[in-house]
Amino acid sequence: MNRKGYHTQENRGSEKLENPIKCCRDDAWFGEAHYFWENVDDADYWGKVSKRATGQYDVYHSNIDCSNFLDTVFNEEHYRVWLSSIEKLALKFERGLGKKLSLKELNDYFRTKGLYKEVDGVVFQDISANKKYFLIKSFQYKKRIQLAIFNEKMIKDFIFLHTKKSYSYDRYK
Repeated sequence: MNRKGYHTQENRGSEKLENPIKCCRDDAWFGEAHYFWENVDDADYWGKVSKRATGQYDVYHSNIDCSNFLDTVFNEEHYRVWLSSIEKLALKFERGLGKKLSLKELNDYFRTKGLYKEVDGVVFQDISANKKYFLIKSFQYKKRIQLAIFNEKMIKDFIFLHTKKSYSYDRYK
């Protein structure tokens, strides 16, 4: 199954990317991966609130082959396996070390055990704080869906869509 995805990056002036940049942050949901939003509004919101170093961000769009993805959003069996794996590991970690498992530790463990090697990526739901796109006050009825892509061959194209301004630009912060 193919999905359209939107990748957000800092604007680099006239230089446009030819390929998405892999996220390597410790706090990334699934560790090192190429991250895409399923909705362009979510990609724009992410650019406005998190891509502020240059005062602008770029959004690119791609067609992504999701046929071998762990789908924790729309596939109940995938969701239950994923949930069970995380909760078992978190409880084992807490009982053994007496502290909560961090996101980095979770992803390091999954990477070490090769659990992400069996899939090309993960479809997952993030909870949006962006109230602008909700038509009903205090009711988050829309899913904010992200794709974490481990196998970049699943990204079938990568096309520049637009540049917009981000919030609170301060070059010297």
